[in-house]
Amino acid sequence: MKKHIVKIKSIEFINYNVLEVVTEKPENYDFEPWQATEIAINLEGCKNEKRPFTFTNLPREKDLQFTIKVYPSLNGVTKKLSKLEEGAELILGDVFGAIQFKGKGVFLAGGAGVTPFIAIFKSLGFQNEMDYNSLIFANKTEKDIFLEQEFETLLGKRFMNILSEEETQKYPTGHIDRDFLKSIIKDFSQYFYVCGPPEMTESVTEDLKSLGVAAEKIVIEDYD
Repeated sequence: MKKHIVKIKSIEFINYNVLEVVTEKPENYDFEPWQATEIAINLEGCKNEKRPFTFTNLPREKDLQFTIKVYPSLNGVTKKLSKLEEGAELILGDVFGAIQFKGKGVFLAGGAGVTPFIAIFKSLGFQNEMDYNSLIFANKTEKDIFLEQEFETLLGKRFMNILSEEETQKYPTGHIDRDFLKSIIKDFSQYFYVCGPPEMTESVTEDLKSLGVAAEKIVIEDYD
């Protein structure tokens, strides 16, 4: 695996626990809107501690952007990233990724699982092909929702939030489960893109199949 050392050009919190990191882009470093790379911090004791993160900008742009949820309690890469400043160096690996856009459909995301979809939405928006795609974004509480304005701009009324641990008048409460899906979706012949914790993707996949969705119409990517 080839390693690429890049400098951070900007780093800031866009939500209380979500970082937006912009880095230099290595020469001839090509990726598709759904793909990712492994990142390590170029400091002693951190160089071999790698985690996968999805690119959240368009491939044609001159820099790289990552939208990263920080987990301070784990004392891992994301917490260490949150302490870095502009000019710090990161180590990027090769490009990889299974999620890809196959056709119009419903995107079902749990927490940080929305990140593989961000560049896809930007790419579709750039091509004026966002029509008929929708996003259901599951989080624990309202404060956990991030990039809400951007998703609303891209998707309009085809963007919905659901909260599992907080009741509000603005959003439904619960999980993306069979009853919820059946209550809001009329067409189960379209594609369904699922990304979230493994237990979520497993349960949502089973619920979709029980509602008649063909296996080949379910596109899945887990994150840990």
